[in-house]
Amino acid sequence: MATPRLASVRLRGADGGPLHVDIRTGARSGEVRPVVVICHGFKGFKDWGMFPVVAERLALAGFTAVTFNFSGSGVGPASEVVDEPERWFRQTLSGDLADLESVISHVLRDGPSWVGLVGHSRGGGVAILQTAKDARVKALVTWASVAGFQRYSAEELARWRRDGRIEVVNARTGQVLPIGLPALQDLERHSAGALDLLAAANRVTAPWLIVHGSADESVPAEEAARLAHASGSARTERLTVDGAGHTFGARHPWAGSTAELELVVAHTTRFLSSTLG
Repeated sequence: MATPRLASVRLRGADGGPLHVDIRTGARSGEVRPVVVICHGFKGFKDWGMFPVVAERLALAGFTAVTFNFSGSGVGPASEVVDEPERWFRQTLSGDLADLESVISHVLRDGPSWVGLVGHSRGGGVAILQTAKDARVKALVTWASVAGFQRYSAEELARWRRDGRIEVVNARTGQVLPIGLPALQDLERHSAGALDLLAAANRVTAPWLIVHGSADESVPAEEAARLAHASGSARTERLTVDGAGHTFGARHPWAGSTAELELVVAHTTRFLSSTLG
């Protein structure tokens, strides 16, 4: 298997700013390989901990693996912290969807006509929404995915409306990161429509692997059961990783793999090989 090459491209993000994309592939000139796009989660970014390693592993397994920073991540192309706070402030879920659409359209421009998606946490939710409406998505894998985007208490929502922002603390970096009203307005405007995750799950017909750790401290494992119950796919598989947390033991900066992550990557690779190969 050829050693994967890394190419970085810049597209136009949903907020008008740059959308940073990394593409890893071992494909030779003229060779078309199945494409897998990886979606990071809330407070994540394309270079967080496990994502470059997972992308490299997928590229070695014969895929073209794509990672990118959502515009609203606020993380620049070579950064490990939110260094574009104004973009984080303006983030919306609809913007995330628009970013993913742009990435898929770009990577399929000169290659195959279909793609697989791997999404972690909130990125899993975005991947579900895209799969539900995009016939180009032929396989879906969600890791520790949310089953709904409304994660705030009534008190927090009231304070958000009153102050025009809500502050999120990044425990890893210590940054206090305010999110503006556009995110709340977008969620409330579309929560019963385009951003209804369980309704979208019911419209998913592509093969779907749902992975969750039994000890997930951020997204309860019960949410995986809700997604599986709602799924409209005739091939919906679940993998529960006993004792695993939200990132299957992976950390940032990368400190090496874990048995739990190895299990997840192996299952994911086999699933994608059987559905996209």
